[in-house]
Amino acid sequence: MKKHRIVLYNPRASFFTMPLGLIAIGSALDRSRYDVTIIDGRFEDDPIARVIEATEGALCLGLGVLTGAPIADALAVTQAVRERRPNCRIVWGGWHPSLFPVDTLGEAGIDAVVAGQGEQPFADLIDCYAAGERLGGIVRGATLDINDLPAHDYSLIDVERHFARKRERQLDYITSQGCRFRCTFCADPTVYGRSWFGLEPMRVGEELQHLWTKYRFTDVGFQDETFFTHADRVAGIAEELLRRDLDITWMATMRADQGARLDESVLLACRHSGLRRVMIGLESGSQAMLDWMKKDVKLDQVFVAAEKCRRHGIAVLFNLIVGFPDEPPESITATLDIAKTLRAMGPEFQVALFYYRPYPGTPITDDLARRGHPLPRTLREWAAIESDASPSPWVDEQKRALIDRFRFYQRIGWAKPSRWRRPIQACARWRCQRDIYGFPIEKAIAEWMWPSLTS
Repeated sequence: MKKHRIVLYNPRASFFTMPLGLIAIGSALDRSRYDVTIIDGRFEDDPIARVIEATEGALCLGLGVLTGAPIADALAVTQAVRERRPNCRIVWGGWHPSLFPVDTLGEAGIDAVVAGQGEQPFADLIDCYAAGERLGGIVRGATLDINDLPAHDYSLIDVERHFARKRERQLDYITSQGCRFRCTFCADPTVYGRSWFGLEPMRVGEELQHLWTKYRFTDVGFQDETFFTHADRVAGIAEELLRRDLDITWMATMRADQGARLDESVLLACRHSGLRRVMIGLESGSQAMLDWMKKDVKLDQVFVAAEKCRRHGIAVLFNLIVGFPDEPPESITATLDIAKTLRAMGPEFQVALFYYRPYPGTPITDDLARRGHPLPRTLREWAAIESDASPSPWVDEQKRALIDRFRFYQRIGWAKPSRWRRPIQACARWRCQRDIYGFPIEKAIAEWMWPSLTS
């Protein structure tokens, strides 16, 4: 029996994480009936030409679309396929279509939108298309226990190409789906309803051992929203990695309150199994702002978690956001202050500072809409929201200049020291500690000597 061709497209973006969502979708299809091809626009010189070629005679083109820049690429590919392959069904899924299914369906020129968890509803759509039915519209997926779904088939992508682009043999892998928490800047509660499902530790161990045997990766990037949700499960995963003697390191996400509560023995087991870094979404250095955004974290928990990680030699990347609606100046100052304190704990403690953007499907954005703040209304407007050059209506020019200068100098000031960097680093730390950034002579020197460090 001739197989139906299914093409899945990952739009261009500024990051190179493996397209785990499309891998999951493709892995859930009946491979005895469907020939699945994943095309990653980030690796294509001419993605439209590549997709047009691949969709000749194809039953369906599926696109996984995030809010922001990927929307523009998805629209261009969709339009081209619609014009050149009129018989090919086109389906969008992913975060943005899940949040705006009606608007996406009406504007993108597609046959269907899959909202929510997509493995089962997309498979059902494909079966309908294969049977000659012209089913379309909005299909909503129920949140399933991911233990009941098939393992991800990484042969659907060019794994070696991802390794080469990352410049390390790092495999992206996900052990859980969803998040129990209620942060008002995040869309996860809207899409998954604060549900959470995690793979059993033995399955994680078996799958990683199989993938390591096949691809010989040296590091795993666990892409869970909250990897450390259940300490017993984390301990079980660490034990599985140790038992299988996989020669790898790994990194994962951690909430500050989870790190503060985590038993030292579990963290030690994680370190022995290869844990090299955690990413903590701190968001703000102001307790009042953390309470306002319902982060459910106390600042003292941040330092408890940080000290635990430092004691065990685990690096930490802290994510911070400034410029929330109506955020007072003293809150931004507190965020910069906590960033300085955390960076001073060691060169392995880094911070990433972002400006708030009103992403769809979040309570903060919904409140802005109720207050009459102009939000994007079209797909192309949503595609443009991630431009860091665009002004924030909640941060004045003077404060933005301070933030941008701090972002630059903190990268130099607390980087790993060397004999040649030491004088420039001392100047950069002095500037950050006092928020004095005039006459930045050493900035030009650093940009000339270490472009990779300052970019």
